Amino acid sequence: MKLQGKIINWNDDKGFGFVEPDGGGVRAFVHIKAFNPRSHRPVNGEMITYKLVSEKNNRHKATNIKFSHDNKRGNECSGAKHRNNRSKGGGNILGPVFTVIFCAGLFISVLNGQVPVFVGYTYAVISLITILLYAKDKYSARTNRWRTPEATLHLFSLMGGWPGALFAQKIFRHKISKIKFIITFRVTVFLNSGILFVLYTEQGQNLLHNIVLPLLNS
Repeated sequence: MKLQGKIINWNDDKGFGFVEPDGGGVRAFVHIKAFNPRSHRPVNGEMITYKLVSEKNNRHKATNIKFSHDNKRGNECSGAKHRNNRSKGGGNILGPVFTVIFCAGLFISVLNGQVPVFVGYTYAVISLITILLYAKDKYSARTNRWRTPEATLHLFSLMGGWPGALFAQKIFRHKISKIKFIITFRVTVFLNSGILFVLYTEQGQNLLHNIVLPLLNS
């Protein structure tokens, strides 16, 4: 017998949550593997149809899951998908566009000698390390292993790894549904970009050539 219910307490990093049936009843465990592989990832509040299976210790799980809107296409389906994409940043291209402009500007500045070469290398190396940290954290989330602290991810973004962090978020679909994390991440982008911008000012150039570079060359 097919039941209909609402997704609750969904943890997208770990790929599981629960379903609460319409009209009350038994709450069941939901795992991402029970969905059609071609379906989009669920979000809290989304309606599904499922089959209830009883397990040991009086526990229940949902199987043969389908999204309710798969059977009734229309405005409601489009709106749900749009909200899902927007909540995960899928419909937001400002981040990638800003990153491309930033990296292009940094590359041109290095070629023109406005910014030292080591600054460009620093962004590249730290971005690569940040991508690896996101990949490791995504793997750890799926295998229930020790996670990389969010503070560490933000620290590497602040140090110049945010282009790599944004790339990893899009590729691995990781850390894109946590509003608090995204807000903090954007703050690190703003602060890092502001620090780099200072290097283009007269005071920043004086600091760079009179203090920073002599220290690095000593």
